[in-house]
Amino acid sequence: MSFLPSVIRAEYCGGHRIHMTFNDNSEKTIDFRQWLEGPVFEPLKKPSYFRRFFLEGGTVAWPNGADIAPETLYEYQHAADRPINRPRNASHRARRKAQL
Repeated sequence: MSFLPSVIRAEYCGGHRIHMTFNDNSEKTIDFRQWLEGPVFEPLKKPSYFRRFFLEGGTVAWPNGADIAPETLYEYQHAADRPINRPRNASHRARRKAQL
């Protein structure tokens, strides 16, 4: 049996950010601006409407039927939290090779 994440608590944090607690007690704050594309998400661009979220089906939802899958929210990592894979440039490789 695999873990099925579910949002059990959500708190508005300003702008388009919501702090969530999941059913494994992990927590994260997510900025939803990245998902506000398309007709169903258009009303959420207004912070006053965005704030009207509620919990339904284990995730955050809005009165117009918009929601984001709880798995997507659970697996989300802010760009600053992701590992950085910087490619080494040719000059770095050449210096390293010369040292060997």
